[in-house]
Amino acid sequence: MTSTSASRGRGGRLSNDAPAPASTFVELTWLERRIETWIRFGHHTSEKIIDRHRRVLGFPAGAVFAFVRWAANDFGTILSRIDILRAVGTGAPCQTVPFVRPGGDILLKIAGWPKVERVLHLIDAVEARGIDPADVSPDHWRHVHNRLTAGQETRTYSIAQHQAFLLRRRAEP
Repeated sequence: MTSTSASRGRGGRLSNDAPAPASTFVELTWLERRIETWIRFGHHTSEKIIDRHRRVLGFPAGAVFAFVRWAANDFGTILSRIDILRAVGTGAPCQTVPFVRPGGDILLKIAGWPKVERVLHLIDAVEARGIDPADVSPDHWRHVHNRLTAGQETRTYSIAQHQAFLLRRRAEP
């Protein structure tokens, strides 16, 4: 990691063109047809390549991202999971998730391929509306988690709902 002191402007604040410092790190592994972990959406600010099969991405506090984990053995799939997390600041309380340091605020946690596939389709539907899934209201991802856990249909995330969320976020102190 590089020091952020060189990119600081007057008063010790980060300049607008400098990326936010990462506070949550996600280790990604890719061993074809064995262990495959990837980020479905989200905006990382740092990347460290460990070797051919592993890298670590860093996300700034408050960033929302989807972390997908899949694993198989000689007999088929043994793990299929998606977690949508909000990165936490240094020292902030968080929930632990494998391969995520120190952890994050879990917005959605789904296991089992049929439900994971459903979440991936919901993410695709949000993108089809021209909305970045990383900018979607955290309440929507919690809603999706709760409805899928209960075996119910989810509500569609509309453009009007998204605009209301953006206005509410802008009005908050």
